[in-house]
Amino acid sequence: MPTRRHALAAGLALAPFAARAQAWRPTRPIRLIVPFAPGGSNDIVGRIVSEAAGQLLGQPIVIENRAGAGGMIGAEAAARAAPDGYTLLINSSQATLPAIVARIPYNTLADFVGIAVAGFSPYVLLSNPSLPARTAQELVALVRANPNRFNIATAGIGSGVHVAVELFRTQTGVTSELVHYRGGGPAVAALLSGEAQLGTPTMASSIAQVRAGTLRAYAVMAAQRTPVLPDVASAPEVGLPNMVMEEFFPIVAPAATPAPVVAALGAAFRAAIQQTAPRLGELAGVTPRAGFDTPDQVNGLVRDAMASHTAILRAAGVQPE
Repeated sequence: MPTRRHALAAGLALAPFAARAQAWRPTRPIRLIVPFAPGGSNDIVGRIVSEAAGQLLGQPIVIENRAGAGGMIGAEAAARAAPDGYTLLINSSQATLPAIVARIPYNTLADFVGIAVAGFSPYVLLSNPSLPARTAQELVALVRANPNRFNIATAGIGSGVHVAVELFRTQTGVTSELVHYRGGGPAVAALLSGEAQLGTPTMASSIAQVRAGTLRAYAVMAAQRTPVLPDVASAPEVGLPNMVMEEFFPIVAPAATPAPVVAALGAAFRAAIQQTAPRLGELAGVTPRAGFDTPDQVNGLVRDAMASHTAILRAAGVQPE
């Protein structure tokens, strides 16, 4: 049951939305494209935030999962949609795909306008419990001693999970076969079944399994421990100080969407993100941050991440394909 403090916070969150809502109001349902399979981090975060945003806007926001090509299929559909405010995209691979895919059928920055950022969450280094390694050091030693014996699951070529895996391989010098699945949910399912033995999935797609003990977590890829998994060490604590990488969730619209529509959507989603912050943390390990109130700030975050992800992949010897 919501506490009085949560109710007050929700009321404060509505203030900026109410000031802008008069400029544009949707008259039919809005589509939020999730370019990955159900059960992954984008799907979980998108459903939590869109439910609250839809209530604020007075129209439901319908999730449409369009998985494939590391998020590129769904992103292209959003880029080509009518710029009328009725099609949005949430895509944590928005900044990673340009670093690994040579020919993208849209321009990551020019074809989208930023709406909001749903939050940030570190990736998690983990394995199927069948592996004998109990610590991160034991895991690295085991994989080093058995080159290409173990499969590493990713959420697809160009996904943030793929970049996180390459960062892990660069920092540890391990060699293993990468298996690219069609999203975070299928990748975690492969880890649970033993089809893949280790990975660096998003916290949102793996937090329930880590808490239940059905997957073994060695470290969160963050500078410090996260309060939602307080018993899991940070990367520096396990001797991997440079293995730090966070997933973030930009919500964007087609570039030509009118400014009043962008403003109304942005106000609603930012209010919804504040309102659902407890659920985002508990269910997805996602923490909202201030400072992304304008389209330029959202696009700037994507631009900076594109540069850092490109650097990680080039250091790992991965070239665009």
